[in-house]
Amino acid sequence: MNGTIIILHIAVFLAGWTGIFGRLVSLGGLPLVMYRILVSVLVLLAVLGGMKRLHWVGLKPFFKIAGCGILLAVHWVAFFASIQASNVSIGVACVATSCFFTALFDPLINRTQVSLKQILLSFISIAGILLIFSLDVRYRLGIAIGLLCAALYSLFSIFNINVAAETKEDSAIMLLYELTGGVAFLVLCIPPYKMIFPAEAVVPQGDDIIALLLLGSLFTVLPFLFQLQALRKLNAFTVNIAYNLEPLYSIAIAAILFGELQQLDFSFWAGIFLIVLSVALQTYGVIKMKQR
Repeated sequence: MNGTIIILHIAVFLAGWTGIFGRLVSLGGLPLVMYRILVSVLVLLAVLGGMKRLHWVGLKPFFKIAGCGILLAVHWVAFFASIQASNVSIGVACVATSCFFTALFDPLINRTQVSLKQILLSFISIAGILLIFSLDVRYRLGIAIGLLCAALYSLFSIFNINVAAETKEDSAIMLLYELTGGVAFLVLCIPPYKMIFPAEAVVPQGDDIIALLLLGSLFTVLPFLFQLQALRKLNAFTVNIAYNLEPLYSIAIAAILFGELQQLDFSFWAGIFLIVLSVALQTYGVIKMKQR
């Protein structure tokens, strides 16, 4: 179990870099994510093909897995759109509210009892986020899109666990067909996207190509394989609350690369403390429960 938690936190650290690409790539959220997923699919096909692990899962399982992938793709589009409507720090901080949405959605979808402990830990995380930004509402659009992004990620985590348990496919195959479903959906969205945003470019140029290759391989395939592996042994809430550390990594990286250094006053450090506290409490609870 401890090994699973370590793998989860490596995934979170790698995921902390993804928001940076929202600033590095000049494309809009939808085409950016489409190319990100396309690169990831090609990488997975090469890896799984070389290992001779490719196989067809069947039509019904494929549509269920691909449905999860569509949720994931739309989540990513909202994530990069949130960053482009505000900044890296705002976008990644909003993702941390996914634990709150999971605490609400999971009992409704799986018809289980609401966990007061999970609700409390969620509010600790959200209080931390509010403190970091000192209740700043200047980026209302970015924050609104970021909250939608968090809600979509919560739904993806819950449905992914259920589909994985039903299909019993391994993490790599699950990810391949999820990304396949996601990229197919986004390709279909390109024509209406161009109609709504005719001035937006949809073909990457120059440095965008290099950034997309890195984003789609090292910073997508690897962390998501780790994450999906963790979801087989940990519940969705535990995984989501661990991802509350992602904003901290992203803020630090953005501060170094783009000068997005937050005002390091008392509220900033108090917010970081609350976010880390919520992760530590949930991680400790999982370890103690598994040791019984």
